[in-house]
Amino acid sequence: MSQIFVISDGTGRTAEQALRAALIQFQSSRVEIIRKSEIRTIEQVHQVIDEALKAKAFIVHTLVKDEIREELYRMARLNNVDTIDLMGPFLDRLSHQLSHSPTGEPGLFRKINESYFRQIEAMQFAFKHDDGLRTNELDKAEIILLGVSRTFKTPLSIYLAFKLWFVANVPIVYGIEPPSNLFEVSPDKVFCLYTNPERLTVLRKTRLERFGEINKDYANPEFVRKECIYAQQIFSRHPKWLRINVTSKAIEEIASEIIALRRSHK
Repeated sequence: MSQIFVISDGTGRTAEQALRAALIQFQSSRVEIIRKSEIRTIEQVHQVIDEALKAKAFIVHTLVKDEIREELYRMARLNNVDTIDLMGPFLDRLSHQLSHSPTGEPGLFRKINESYFRQIEAMQFAFKHDDGLRTNELDKAEIILLGVSRTFKTPLSIYLAFKLWFVANVPIVYGIEPPSNLFEVSPDKVFCLYTNPERLTVLRKTRLERFGEINKDYANPEFVRKECIYAQQIFSRHPKWLRINVTSKAIEEIASEIIALRRSHK
């Protein structure tokens, strides 16, 4: 049974009613709703995030106070807990229809919907820094993925961007040294993705079947083995970089490992 935490700085009754109305469309799903009322302090936010993490629950909230809502976003992101803001989009539409900000304070909606705007910015960052693009801006990334082709760098970048992280990825190509400024960034940002060469050969052969020849050695087992060894040699020169084995793992599982390691080092 899935759990959903309803968090409010009031009673939470309205948010729960809205959630139950939506859940009517998912009658085959078994869901337990846990209401957390009068969440008004940073300490309460931390406690709720801990409980949601242990319960593997996601959070629906109607928090209004800026600093409490922002702390919820921050802790949820660090702990890989999904959140849904019921208040922000509603206020956005009202602001548009009434041509007036909710309280007349400039930029209030952006604060309320900070998570939404950050997600857009994170997605844009991932696309602009995919596959070795704009390596001169690696210092702006919160997570840098490093690995040979078909170690899931791009899908991981997009998934982590959805989780509000600014991600860049850099390919390792046999015989080519990575960009020099990669070695200048904080090592706890760099995640070395590695995999079993035999499994990697299978993935590359599948790609060749779908998209045609990339280069003559791309799926050659001996070349794949050499490229994996070359990548490991680069990784070993930088022992503070973090390593993730991606062999036969789902994107969600790999992302969770990365976030957990990033959080522990942060």
